This record gives sequence, C-alpha cells and structure tokens, in this order.
Amino acid sequence: MTDNRNTILAVILSGLVLIAWQYFYNVPQMEKQRAQQQAQAELQKTTPQPTASATPGAAPQAGGAAQPSTPAASQQGQPVVARDTAIAASPRVKIDTPRLTGSVSLKGGRIDDLALVQYRETVDPKSPAIVLYSPSGTAEPYYAEFGWVAATGVTAKMPDAQTLWQQDGSGSLTPTTPVVLKWDNGDGLTFRRTIAVDDHYLFTVKDEVSNVGNSPVTLYPFALISRHGAPQVSGYYILHEGLIGYLGDQGLQEYAYKKIDESKQVNFKVTNGWLGITDKYWASALLPDTNAQLQARFSSNPSGNLHTYQTDYLLDPVTVAIGGTATANARLFAGAKEAGVVGVFPFAGLGGYNKELGLNHFDLMIDWGWFYFITKPMFLGLDFFYRFFGNFGISILLVTVIVKLLFFPLANKSYASMAKMKSIQPQLQALKERYPDDKVKQQQEMMEIYRKEKINPVAGCLPVVIQIPVFFSLYKVLFVTIEMRHAPFYGWIKDLSAPDPTNLFNLFGLIPFDPTTIPVFGHYLALGIWPIIMGITMWFQMKLNPTPPDPTQQIIFNWMPLIFTFMLAGFPAGLVIYWAWNNLLSVIQQSFIMRRNGVKVELFDNLKATFAKKAT
Repeated sequence: MTDNRNTILAVILSGLVLIAWQYFYNVPQMEKQRAQQQAQAELQKTTPQPTASATPGAAPQAGGAAQPSTPAASQQGQPVVARDTAIAASPRVKIDTPRLTGSVSLKGGRIDDLALVQYRETVDPKSPAIVLYSPSGTAEPYYAEFGWVAATGVTAKMPDAQTLWQQDGSGSLTPTTPVVLKWDNGDGLTFRRTIAVDDHYLFTVKDEVSNVGNSPVTLYPFALISRHGAPQVSGYYILHEGLIGYLGDQGLQEYAYKKIDESKQVNFKVTNGWLGITDKYWASALLPDTNAQLQARFSSNPSGNLHTYQTDYLLDPVTVAIGGTATANARLFAGAKEAGVVGVFPFAGLGGYNKELGLNHFDLMIDWGWFYFITKPMFLGLDFFYRFFGNFGISILLVTVIVKLLFFPLANKSYASMAKMKSIQPQLQALKERYPDDKVKQQQEMMEIYRKEKINPVAGCLPVVIQIPVFFSLYKVLFVTIEMRHAPFYGWIKDLSAPDPTNLFNLFGLIPFDPTTIPVFGHYLALGIWPIIMGITMWFQMKLNPTPPDPTQQIIFNWMPLIFTFMLAGFPAGLVIYWAWNNLLSVIQQSFIMRRNGVKVELFDNLKATFAKKAT
C-alpha cells in the first residue's frame, strides 16, 4: 500500500462518512417533507383550523387527581383568520421589552402573541421579525397558559379560555413594570395573576387565589404550552425539533412530532424538571421550581386534519381554606436559544438561566448532539474570538490555526513519514520493475523497506482523520447555534450558516437565472466562489505529492478536488471557508516539513506538468 493510496482512501472514506448522508438520505427526505408541508399548507387554506382552547380543567381523573385536558374542539369549524385580526379580537396588555414585543390576551389570560424583535426572517434587517407565538384562530396557534384545575367534587367555576380578566391598573408589561390581572368567579373565589418579564426571554407568573366562600377548595396549579399543527422543520437527522424536556432522573426526553403522534401521550412523575417545545433556533419551555413534584406530560391529539401538540404539568394540590389564600409560581422561557441566555458554560460568562435558576441541564435546549464534548468547546472557541474581533468568520480562521497548533506534533510525525515515503518512491518503483508479476513478493519487499526506513505506511491517513471531528463539530455549531444565523463574513457572505450565494453557472449573477431551479440536476448546480477556492486549495494539496504510477489512482487523484468542490458547495459557507483555510495551512505545513526532511517540494513542478500535458 503506497502513501498515495492511503491518502486517497482516507479522503474517500471521510467524504463518505461526512457527506453521503447529506446527498443520498437527507436530500430525498427533505424533498419528501417539503412536499408534505406544501400539501399541509394548501390543506390549511381550505380546511377550517381548530382554534379550541387548550385549557386544562375538565373532569378530574379517578382518585382525585386532575390532569390538564387535551385541547377541545369546541371552536372547530371556524375559518382561519389573519394573525392581526385574531390579536385585535380581544382586549390585550402590550408586551414591550428590548427583545420581545407582543401582548397578553385578557381573554383567557394567555401569553399568545410574541415576536422576537432582534431576529429577522432574512438577512435583510427590514424583513419581518420572527414570530414565536400566535393566538387561537390563526394558521399556526402557539401559546402558553397557566392557572388552576379543580379537584374532584369542587364545583366552583375556574377561569378558562373564555374568561375575561381585568387589568389592575394600566400600562404595558415591561422588564420594570409587571402586570396584574384579576378575576372574580362570583362564588367566593378571587383569582389574581401577576406576570413579570426580564430583559431577555423569561416570564415569571404568580397565580394567587383567595377564598371568601363557605367551604375550603382544593385546586391543582398547572402550566402548559400548546401548538396547533406540526410546524415546518429543518428535517435534518442531527437536529431535534419537537417536544423536549429534562425530567429529573429520567434525563433528557425528546419526542419529534411524528414520534409523539405515534405515542399519543407520555406521562412523567418527576422532580427537578423542565419541558417545552423546541425549534431549530427558538424554543418555549416551562421552568417550574426545581423542588416541585411534577405530573408532566407530552401529548399529541388529532383535531380535524391536524394535530395539537402540548407539554404540560400539574403541581401537588393545595387547599385554600375559608378566608385563606394559595399561591402558585411558574416560569416560562419563550425566545431565542442564545448560548449565553440558555446557559452553556458557567465559567465563560455563558451561565445564563441554567446557572441563575439552578435548572437541570437547561443548556441541552441547544442540540449539541452526542459529541457535545467536541461541539461545545468548538463553540466556546469561536465565541471567544468573536468577542474580540466581532466577526465569526475571523473566529473560524483563528480556531483553525489553533487546532493546527494543537495537533502539530501528530501532524508533524505524519508529514515527516509522508516525506520519507516520497523519498523511497524510486525504490518502490524499482520493486515493481523487478517483480512485475509477483504482487506478494512486491508487498513483502515493500514492507521490509518500510521497516528499515521506519515509515508508517498509513501515516497519510492521519491528517484527514484528525480533520473529521473538527469538521463535524464546526458543522454542528454552524447548523444549530443561533449566534451563527445571519452572521456575516466579508464581501458577499452575509450568512456563514448558509451556502455561498454566488453561482458559477450564472456567471456569479451576471446572468439573471437561477440554475438550482432546473429539475433533477438543479440541486447540483450550486457552485459559489468559496467552494471553488476550497477546490483549488485541495487541488494544490493533492499536487504536493507525486503523481501516482497507477492509472486508476491518477484518475481518482485528479478528480477528487472537483468532486469535493461540488459536494461541499451546498454546505454552510463558514464550513467551506474553514476547509479552504485548513487546506492552505496544510500545504504550508507539509511543504515546511518536507524541506526539513530533505525532500524536494514538487508542488509547482507538478502544477507545470499538469498544464504541460493539457497543452500537448
């Protein structure tokens, strides 16, 4: 086995591991999912949307314990209305914070109108803000609700989705001005709800009930997050989107929409847990007190042609004595999954809510994956340099240099072995001429030369193998972290998490035509400037080694940079920039080591020979 064969095999295998799933599994899945989502969108245009309440509090279950009911279909049959129309249909209290805007509906007391003002739908700062919550009756209802469930035998009226609360005082909900809502059931119970919000994404809800009636009342505090219809998801295997929670000793629980559709309902009885619904960049989660005993639940309930997804919990019952008052506290996270806010590294100023509230692994709201021990440090390094230079593209370049330095001793041995391998190429060629028909003898003599010269024949694989975990961790960081979303580099790269927007096949925008729209082959006709740069640097790296004597190897050797150029063209621009920069550093490093080992660097000779062949 020659050094070139080892290198080629390592490149091929790593490419298959890193890229094959993208083209042979994920793309068909995404196309299938996109078709399903288009069909569902068309269905929503013609089918009345279920807009029913998700209020718990139907009949209590046996044994006196109550559970939040599944969303009813009392309003099913009503047409879908525009979001602005639904918001205007009920009195509201405005929410106004540096990061959130929206309103609390006085009808039902729900938090059902939220937009993230610091995040836009596209890189255009004038594009609409990201909408997180929407009221019932809209195309995509999504909201949080809090309150009380009556125990068995309690006939007192409880506040529900139709209850019209009254604001105590006036003014908007801001980080410095909480909002107080009140409602009297007319039968001795007065309900009071205080809602506060911080300057990020945390709502604190305090529910109080006073009893001036004729008998004690037993109630169960509850909280829920409800979402009507499965949203559009990214469709990538490496990313979880759906119902999520870290539930005490049962650990992280993740249910994709399809999975919970099959399970219908999953119940947990735990302490020290949180639960919610997560998207790629946004999330909504209930954060009860860490000492609270929870009856938690994930559920999916068919309602017409769609499903309603819900995460909820009940706390232990409280008995409100005559003349007494009971209190229940709840917290809601509703916003962007920013590392510093969620809480990733307490020692790096990124402790966030996970540290401040003493939560149980709330950092896992960001899907770091199985290899989090690589992915999280990669993000930490990128974030560290971003704080100094204000550009994640520069951070990628600097982290690549640091990775090169960390693995320099190992790479140094590898490249030194490759240099020795190159120096014995005349001996290996002589073996083939001496034993042209005896492959076994060739192999035996070859291994003897390796032993004598202290050469590791698989040394050429190490630089590529080392690059695999770095490549994967950077890909994961670019894909899942919101900090990378719409993060610009320089020039035409406005979003490092998206592919290079330029395209060779329309002359980089000179021709007003999008080649990717061509049926069947369009997906492969996305070739931007940075993928081309990456391909050139990879070609240089290949040309640093002598041309393999075997014709088959020569073909693979010559076509590999072009194949990888097309394969990586659809990957995030930040990843392609990393690969190109890494290739360039590898060429410099390998050339230096070859010179130090007395081996001629034939890069320019090989390049000249390549063009000379084309000219003949």
